[in-house]
Amino acid sequence: MAKAKKSAEVEIPERLYFRIGEVASLCQLPAYVLRFWETEFPQLKPIKSSTGQRMYRRKDVEGVLRIKKLLYEEGFTIAGARQHLRGEGKSDKKQSALPFPVHAVSDLKPIRQGLRDILTLLSARH
Repeated sequence: MAKAKKSAEVEIPERLYFRIGEVASLCQLPAYVLRFWETEFPQLKPIKSSTGQRMYRRKDVEGVLRIKKLLYEEGFTIAGARQHLRGEGKSDKKQSALPFPVHAVSDLKPIRQGLRDILTLLSARH
């Protein structure tokens, strides 16, 4: 029996979207497994096209490969893999920097007053 190709060895093409059949082929999984995993793992949320076709982004394909590795190579159960991924997401959030600078309250006072002035002007029109 041939040894399964490890998920780390999969090369994901540089594209914006992948159809479910393409992801199934890339990840060497049946499409029905991907559809099932969508119901079990909240991280896996491919968008749907106007025709209802599942369109996976690169991060979705990477997520599928991560799930496959946890289940097939590391021996996790579905519930265990879900919990493990949830824990990874929390630790990632703690380490990420804020996307905007933090301002002192005194810096916001002129902005707040400007917004009040605009609200007053708009309220006077009605």
